[in-house]
Amino acid sequence: MLEDVKSFNMIVNDYIAAIRKEYAMPMLDPSDLPNNPVETFKHWFDLAIAEKVEEVNAMVLSTVDAQNRPHSRVVLLKDLTENGLVFFTNYSSKKGQNMTANPMVSINFFWQTMARQIRIEGKVEKVSEAINEAYFSSRPRLSQAGAIVSKQSEEIDSRVPLDKQMEMLMSQPESEPLPKPLNWGGYNVVPTYFEFWQGRPGRVHDRIAYEKNGELWRKYRLSP
Repeated sequence: MLEDVKSFNMIVNDYIAAIRKEYAMPMLDPSDLPNNPVETFKHWFDLAIAEKVEEVNAMVLSTVDAQNRPHSRVVLLKDLTENGLVFFTNYSSKKGQNMTANPMVSINFFWQTMARQIRIEGKVEKVSEAINEAYFSSRPRLSQAGAIVSKQSEEIDSRVPLDKQMEMLMSQPESEPLPKPLNWGGYNVVPTYFEFWQGRPGRVHDRIAYEKNGELWRKYRLSP
């Protein structure tokens, strides 16, 4: 609990609270958007690519552990279909453990230069081993080696053993494929909720939500 309100206000007013960007995007109307949120997502994603948004596929993944504590980190979207959004990681990592305990997740894209944000909620499911193998084999060899040496989220004393393992793997002939780790693979986020946010003047932003009801999506506006 804050004890010195005056001191707090002096710090915040002179620094953090003064950080502000005014958004000026045009109005976003639900009637202008497709009834299927995946189509809306694809359209916005394509526009972001055209605008050369850096790391356009970077998304914040939030999970909840067995003790109901939330955890967030950035991962990369690697595929988008009518059935969901796919990313790859280490199944034994903390996020993998979280998703085993609770498969409900949320993901968030924020494209600052376009004043747009997309929030998605859904349930994860593992993709097939055939998909895992196909994607792993398409990765740069350096990334393949990184996935092999990393015991993601485990405490380590030094990165020296990692560097030595990487050096050993990268010294192998490129004609010898590097094997995919058994605990590495993809998740598909099956969405039940989308929210498309567009920055507007005065913080009166546009927020259009889609909520899954059986096989149908309900589209509606949210107050900013």
